Amino acid sequence: MNKLVKSLFFICFLTLACSSDDSSESNVDPSIEEPIIPSDLTLQINIIGQTDSFPNGDGSGLITCSANAMDAVNYEFRFGSGVTQQSETGQIEYTYSDQGTNSHTVYVYAYSSTGHYTSTFYTFDLFVEAEAPEASWSEEFNYNGAIDPNIWTHEIGNGEWGWGNGESQYYTSNLENVRVEDGVLKITAKRQDIGGYEYTSARIVSRDKYEFKYGRVDIRAKLPTGVGTWPALWLLGANFNEVGWPECGEIDIMEHWGHDPTVIAGSIHTPMSHGDTWTNAHTTVSDYDEQFHIYSIDWNENRIQFFVDDVLFYTYNPSPKTDENWPFDQEAFFILNVAMGGSWFDIDPEFSESTMEVDYIRIYQ
Repeated sequence: MNKLVKSLFFICFLTLACSSDDSSESNVDPSIEEPIIPSDLTLQINIIGQTDSFPNGDGSGLITCSANAMDAVNYEFRFGSGVTQQSETGQIEYTYSDQGTNSHTVYVYAYSSTGHYTSTFYTFDLFVEAEAPEASWSEEFNYNGAIDPNIWTHEIGNGEWGWGNGESQYYTSNLENVRVEDGVLKITAKRQDIGGYEYTSARIVSRDKYEFKYGRVDIRAKLPTGVGTWPALWLLGANFNEVGWPECGEIDIMEHWGHDPTVIAGSIHTPMSHGDTWTNAHTTVSDYDEQFHIYSIDWNENRIQFFVDDVLFYTYNPSPKTDENWPFDQEAFFILNVAMGGSWFDIDPEFSESTMEVDYIRIYQ
């Protein structure tokens, strides 16, 4: 009996053991994949326009991103402020709009086919140029032929004693002396006999047509060359006909003399200091006749600042202000001209012709 019981017990144990193993195998889900985690993730950021001179880019705010990882099928880029973008290739562009130089961090998540991921990030400094303000008034010269009569008036002749300076030119309204062409105003001084004078040129004014008080003035211009040339971009007080000069005040945004070719002057003329004025300053522009530059003033009730290409080189700020030193609390008008010669310098006898080009005039108030 004991042997029979032991045998039956052993058979039952084996049966239960086999039944337990089969139950364990049946609970495994063969559809579950082994996790795939991307590896060796790299992220490269290219700042558009980055050079040794501009390490934070060209001001556009544009970057390109390149991410790569083993076993990745999709990439998610995070640019901050909740902005995300997806890319299957790992290549993407993005433009930041925060003006000035700011630090940014780009995060990238690389996802596998099983939904698992790895991530990395890259931090960099980026410059975004400020949007240019909208001009309150401008003359863009976006037409062809004669100057706009709604803005400009020709001043004709040689004036009184060469416009007060002993100049040698006769100003005309002829298209060969003043015209608008290819989006720029062109004032050309020429060796040409007229009215008893050996040279012709042009002088245009905005008096009674456009006058203003205060603001930033930008004039983009390329200057003539040659000993004897005297181009100027300037302002006179609108009360000139009533009180005369220098009581009306004069602001010379840009003056240039061909016999001192790399020097640009910004000057103030008032009853206190006029003619050979001492209220002025000079700066250097070596390629004045080859490249356009922006000649500017910033004029308010307290001071007048002078710039070339946004670089400040002179501030006029008398204190206390009187009628003798500050006739600049009234409207003024533009004068654009190219004179030839003056009472204190000569003209190159070989001079033939040369042109001042003005791309635009813009006022910001």
